[in-house]
Amino acid sequence: MTESLTVSVPTEKLAADVRERLDPSLDIEVVLWADGAPPRERIDIVVPPYMKQGAMLRASADVGPRLIQGQAIGYDGVADVLPAGVPYANATSVHEAATAELAVGLMIAAQRELPRVVRNQDRRTWDNFWTSGLADRRIVMLGYGGVAKGIAARLSGFEAELVAVASRAREEDGIRVHAIGDLADLLPTAEILVNVLPGGPETRRLIDDAALSALPDGALVVNVGRGSTFDTDALVDHVSRGRIRMASDVFDPEPLPEDHPLWTLPNTLITPHVGGRTSAMAPRIAKLVAQQAARLARGEDPVNVVLGG
Repeated sequence: MTESLTVSVPTEKLAADVRERLDPSLDIEVVLWADGAPPRERIDIVVPPYMKQGAMLRASADVGPRLIQGQAIGYDGVADVLPAGVPYANATSVHEAATAELAVGLMIAAQRELPRVVRNQDRRTWDNFWTSGLADRRIVMLGYGGVAKGIAARLSGFEAELVAVASRAREEDGIRVHAIGDLADLLPTAEILVNVLPGGPETRRLIDDAALSALPDGALVVNVGRGSTFDTDALVDHVSRGRIRMASDVFDPEPLPEDHPLWTLPNTLITPHVGGRTSAMAPRIAKLVAQQAARLARGEDPVNVVLGG
């Protein structure tokens, strides 16, 4: 026995992509809701806009949703505006590959000094120089969830040593994962420190001045997790003194203000929170939304529920 249900999505493209993936035997209507008044009095699954979901989370209380399906993996601040009793699912399975690609790309670009190469090309300057590379480097990675595992898989062919750190010690996927309590001992050995931790009070400013001071001179810091994991003032201080280098996709504050010192410091590489913004996102989020709709229509529980369930 299946149920009929309505799904709202914020763009015509996503609506078309979801409809293509729905089981035609199920009675599922996909409607557009980007802003303003809701298109139906009752909407079973609400998919808010990507990266701008606060207003719709509040407004969704009026349509009695059975599920709100976010389009990002992170869900910082969602609990503050989520209607009481409504389950919220994140977009696990959508962004891991793209974010892992960017993390490895940032490492390669910084280690091989590709920004310097591009600037030389702009000046038509032939300047060959030695760089650090990834081979034989020791990489300490904070976090061992989906994105971190994607990074580990992509690094496997680079002949680097990867040391994973997470909330608890364990053996997983043939990798020894250290507990966060080991971090102080691991930082002095980290030639590259990669952050993939989620946001929240548990990780806020985990990497402070003391942690940065423990890194060896010339270490590279790569951040594709959350900007709040780092003490930004301490990060600016260490980078400005040439103590460490930085390649980051996320910041605190964000967007990074035009007059922020990180824009102009040497040995910095900045991307504007684009970890998941590749062509892989559209088909993957459509597949996930269609899957969630089918599960609810068949009376099954949704996947990826991280709040309110």
